[in-house]
Amino acid sequence: MSRRQRSRTLYALAATAFAAGALPVLAAGTASALSDGGCRSATVQYRLVDTDGKTIGPDWTSQGGFHQWTSVPGTVEVRLAPDQKVGDGCTYPVSLAEYTTEGPDWLSSGRQALVDKSTVYLDAKDVAGSGDAGRTWQKLTVKSPDCYGQIDLYGDDVTYDGKTGEGHGALPDQPSGVMTPYHLIAAWNGGDKACEPAAPESPTPTPGEATPSTPATPTAPEESAPQQESKPPVEASKPPASTATPPTTSDVPPLASKPPVSPAPSPTDSATPLAETGANSSTGLIAGGAVAALAVGAGAVYLASRARSNRA
Repeated sequence: MSRRQRSRTLYALAATAFAAGALPVLAAGTASALSDGGCRSATVQYRLVDTDGKTIGPDWTSQGGFHQWTSVPGTVEVRLAPDQKVGDGCTYPVSLAEYTTEGPDWLSSGRQALVDKSTVYLDAKDVAGSGDAGRTWQKLTVKSPDCYGQIDLYGDDVTYDGKTGEGHGALPDQPSGVMTPYHLIAAWNGGDKACEPAAPESPTPTPGEATPSTPATPTAPEESAPQQESKPPVEASKPPASTATPPTTSDVPPLASKPPVSPAPSPTDSATPLAETGANSSTGLIAGGAVAALAVGAGAVYLASRARSNRA
């Protein structure tokens, strides 16, 4: 083999070794982490049905706001709106709660009292789609109020009954500005009479015979102390009650769940892994091979340079 052929061979070996060392490093640097697969909010649709399952009023809707009922909405069907992706394991609680109130609308509702509550949990099987004719949907049913009341449809499973502790929340209270439940989808008010009877009148005392009284001996009038100027009592200021109804939305959050417990990492003598670049545990082996290949390539380049120098 001539000197020129040996030089070309050495240069080719050097280039091959360099490429073999560089590719694993580049591949390791471009690795990416997988998505976490978290659950997002979902849009809920509802409709009112009677005891026979016939729709009352509009069909499936996501319309929020407060509505005056003409007939008490005792049963509500719910589903997830079509054309949305719901991940496996994602669950969406939807509740229906009935309260007694002090009036037939939000502004006159006063302080409310919880009477009944029902909750269902929607998932990927409850997403509407084609071929839904005749399909049954999850239903929410509460007791029908026979007096002033409010019915709330909302997107969580908290019981807003005024109790404390996990799973409970504050009662709706319009004068105090407490606008619960949260994640309210829609609400209905109505009724034509007060829920509590009027307070009974105090009994009239039985008239008895009057005892004649002895006239008191007149006495000299005492000098009265000068009357001090009276001041009106100071009243604690209260925030004005809001005249607006609570906000509503058809987008409800997923059920909160605790993250799974991760196993403890195994002890290792290697340096901290490159989590930010997505490199896995084989990065060290790849890097070691790359360094060795680069060393071989550098040696080949050096030998080629020496051969070229001797030839000169």
